[in-house]
Amino acid sequence: MSELASCGRWCCVGALWLLASCGGGGSDAPAPSLPVALGAAFPTSSGSPIDAACTGGSTTGTLYIDAEVEPFVAVNPLDGAHLVGAWQQDRWSDGGARALMAATSFDGGRSWARQPLPFSRCAGGVGAGGDYERATDPWVDVGPDGTMHAMGLGISGQAFQAGSVSAMLAVRSTDGGRTWSTPAMLVRDGATLFNDKNSLTADRTDARYVYAVWDRLDAAGHGPTLLARSLDGGLTWEAAREIYVPASAGVSQTLGNRIVVLADGTLVNVFTQFDTVAGVSSAWLGAVRSADKGLTWSPPVRIADARGIGARDPQSGQPIRDGVQMPSIAVAADNALWVAWQDARFSGGARDAIAVSHSTDGGNTWSAPVAVNKNLGAAAFTPTLTARGDGTVALLHYDLRTDAAADATLASTWLLTTRDGTTWNEFAVLDPFDMANAPVARGLFLGDYHGLVSAAGTFVALMGVATGGTANRSDIVAVRMPANLAAASTAVGRRAVTSGAPVDEATDARLRAATHAAIVRTMERRVPGWAARVGANPP
Repeated sequence: MSELASCGRWCCVGALWLLASCGGGGSDAPAPSLPVALGAAFPTSSGSPIDAACTGGSTTGTLYIDAEVEPFVAVNPLDGAHLVGAWQQDRWSDGGARALMAATSFDGGRSWARQPLPFSRCAGGVGAGGDYERATDPWVDVGPDGTMHAMGLGISGQAFQAGSVSAMLAVRSTDGGRTWSTPAMLVRDGATLFNDKNSLTADRTDARYVYAVWDRLDAAGHGPTLLARSLDGGLTWEAAREIYVPASAGVSQTLGNRIVVLADGTLVNVFTQFDTVAGVSSAWLGAVRSADKGLTWSPPVRIADARGIGARDPQSGQPIRDGVQMPSIAVAADNALWVAWQDARFSGGARDAIAVSHSTDGGNTWSAPVAVNKNLGAAAFTPTLTARGDGTVALLHYDLRTDAAADATLASTWLLTTRDGTTWNEFAVLDPFDMANAPVARGLFLGDYHGLVSAAGTFVALMGVATGGTANRSDIVAVRMPANLAAASTAVGRRAVTSGAPVDEATDARLRAATHAAIVRTMERRVPGWAARVGANPP
């Protein structure tokens, strides 16, 4: 079982399998063998610091007070024990949260100090951050000089409705994350445009440069990639501008933009592109490159088709709002690029696996996708990648292999590692937990992503877990993996990758239809009414 730093509010999660198997309404299916969790887990979030009466002016949806979701984490390159994380605090069912929280650790994730980021009214937002009812999409990074950066999306009202506003906001910290600056506003738009799904990257080769990217939708559903740059370590920002305008015969947009920096300073921005043509939506992963610190960008390189369908509880059919169509990218020690995403091609459209592709030439060409998760018989979702200096690439994901009870949605968490991209070792991260009581945000929701870093010789994850209770539906935990993973043989499963074999015409048609339906669900969760705007057929 997991070593717990303390019996925090979520310490019961290791017993949830027993409850799900023995409680009323259970399935007659045999109980799967449970993984032996290796991670040492440390509570990271705590009780909500937000005034219980504060709504920020919002009046729609269900508010899940004390529910924390969608964490991300970064490590200080000057000190591997110094981490910064962020997450959504008090999630709303119909979008965003009351606040974004930041947390810092100076002991490798064992203990954390928390403070609200000033991006929303309920978080005590100041300046540009004081105008927004809700905040979402937290992101953090640390520059090579130790300056910490955080970014979020401030929103008021529902997208494209009268009076609605969306704005990208950034702050910096020069004291290790103890205090944060007044927010800088990178862009702000009203009801005719909607900014979405941001990420921020500190240039590891030059502390002066910080990059923020996101997509911006117009009323017809077109969504170019926007970039804002800072040339002075986040003190000031250039005006946001389009760096990639997707095009097809129909309506196109990007989602999940994220920049990484190669050793020579080249920038690579990876994204998912949605194309809706004649009522049918499809997706593919692409990348654009910049050799001049983001001034100019290359034409897109196609990495692979994106054929994710999203996860559901296999017993109840309850949808899970996961990271489908949200790629993760990492740069390895040898400067190779790795991208991971959810993809159902390996099962003919039955369920998502974790697909991986890599590039050894700076993103100009990419390998054919392969499935790397061990159990292809269960839906796997929300992958995130990182790499460390000894050449190890690591991938963190959830899956549903332990789910068997009709009244539970039992999720397991796994860390995969590789040196060659061909054979991957698998390690259980946490005891299985029941997602059935996670916040419902048009699907059971722990986040579109989570965080994973290499820190002081080990891997540290920042993850959302469902607690099993309704008063406090989810928490954020930091999980430290053993420094010597190879010695933990009881939790290791080795397997070679699985290639996506050619499929017959009927299977391909089913897969395309399932992908179309997943894209519509993904975008309707983000922007209700999206399908009508782009002319997408009902799934």
